[in-house]
Amino acid sequence: MVLAAALAIGASRPNASSTAAQRAAAIDSDLRCPSCEGISVADSSAPAAVAIRRAVAARVSEGQSTAQIESFLEGRYGLGILLRLPASGLSAAVWVVPLAAVTVGVLGLVFFFWRRRRVDPVPVTVEDRVLVEDAMTSARAQAGSRAQAGSRPQEIP
Repeated sequence: MVLAAALAIGASRPNASSTAAQRAAAIDSDLRCPSCEGISVADSSAPAAVAIRRAVAARVSEGQSTAQIESFLEGRYGLGILLRLPASGLSAAVWVVPLAAVTVGVLGLVFFFWRRRRVDPVPVTVEDRVLVEDAMTSARAQAGSRAQAGSRPQEIP
């Protein structure tokens, strides 16, 4: 229990003791190399990636925030420099619209099959009740006559 509580407390606190190099490496791993295909700046050895790593390290040492550094690089290289797009505006709609469409589609199918399976009740008339009573009476009479005849079922020709 103590270990679980310690882990929960440790995970909830922000890591304020990260060094400038660790912070720069974290930012570098979130940036796309402009001359490589789908590789982060941290993983690339291209000259453009080396220049970006130096610029990030210099801005971290100046005390700029991650948002300031990313906005500087976006202004210089465009929004494609980020490996993860910000979750706002159009990029949020790209995730929300398909999920909403799937939800509406599933609910529509559930409603369709629910309505299709539902049977409308048919009102029972007095004539229907009389027919059922007559059938029950004749069935009882046949069962009674079989019991008197020796409990042997009659053969059907």
